[in-house]
Amino acid sequence: MSLGRHPWIFSGAVARVEGEPESGETIQVQSFRGDAIAFAAFSPSSSIRARVWSFNPDEKIDEDFFRRRITGALKARDSFINDKNTNAYRIVYSEADLLPGLIADKYENYVVIQILSSGPEKWRETIVKILVETVNPAGIFERSDMEVRKLEGLEPRSGHLWGEEPEEKIAIVENGLKYLINIKTGQKTGFFLDQRSNRLRVREFAAGKKILDAYSYTGGFTMNALAAGAESVTAIESSAEALSLLEANAALNGFDKKELEIKQGNVFELFRKFRDEGRKFDMIILDPPKFAPTVSSLDSAIRGYKDINLLAMKLLTPGGILFTFSCSGAMNIIRFIEMLGYAATDAGIDARIIEILSQAPDHPISPVFPESSYLKGCILKIN
Repeated sequence: MSLGRHPWIFSGAVARVEGEPESGETIQVQSFRGDAIAFAAFSPSSSIRARVWSFNPDEKIDEDFFRRRITGALKARDSFINDKNTNAYRIVYSEADLLPGLIADKYENYVVIQILSSGPEKWRETIVKILVETVNPAGIFERSDMEVRKLEGLEPRSGHLWGEEPEEKIAIVENGLKYLINIKTGQKTGFFLDQRSNRLRVREFAAGKKILDAYSYTGGFTMNALAAGAESVTAIESSAEALSLLEANAALNGFDKKELEIKQGNVFELFRKFRDEGRKFDMIILDPPKFAPTVSSLDSAIRGYKDINLLAMKLLTPGGILFTFSCSGAMNIIRFIEMLGYAATDAGIDARIIEILSQAPDHPISPVFPESSYLKGCILKIN
């Protein structure tokens, strides 16, 4: 029997459950013929009834199993992470690192974990113990504060777990630039680590340009543009707290305030205002939040993506560059490119995609788990 080895087993594929396994308990998954297929974590409340730990019929799911998996994830990052140049990165990426439902990010000397499903919830203390042994952090903080946990019958949770509790703001280094982040209340686990490689690409394009950074958050793209020698950067963000950190990050890196314009507000509204004022930019970075959290919301989300990209295209000078992204897992790259085509047509411009972008390599993509590929982007040149 050939297996695709996708790690999710949906409730509709389950003929029967023998006994009464608890939430997070390790169960053996068998085919309808009775052949052993996998060991998985059981989730009685979720439509994803089980998440596979291992397809090896001889595997034992115990403390040593988690030690091997976490150690393997750390070693896999050795070839492209240099702690001296970058001390903030993802060390465990859920299913793509063969640990479904577990996220672990390293920020300087702290580890932040997210537990998204019943399996790692059951092994939480063991996971913390192994992270202490293998990473040797000053402290571990938990950010399991996502609503998705409720689908697993788990309540959102956030708080200090082990060791030294981090300050409200800690300093990290990424590609030689410094950032203050808040791992207790910031977006995701404190920073958008998945955009690290794309921030470097922005640095390569930004010298001498007037740049608009939309949905700037705490300034990841803005700092790289300023580091490259951009003529000016206009950063737009709705969160006053994020913009306060952006301003602090600019100061931390010694950038001139005169090169930075900060705008708090709604990106759609400010784009229309800039259009009406006749403002133009040489380069625009467009990194919106997740417009399509589910497949059912994709059609309406595509309209939103199209509208904001159309507005961005109209704000670019001839020959301008657009870095545009979607972090919606439901939006694949083909639909994303089609949307950009419709936006360019309605904007009345010709555009060329000169590069397709993805998430940083510490967020690996599993070929048997396409859901691990969620961040997609394009660099467009406008004629």
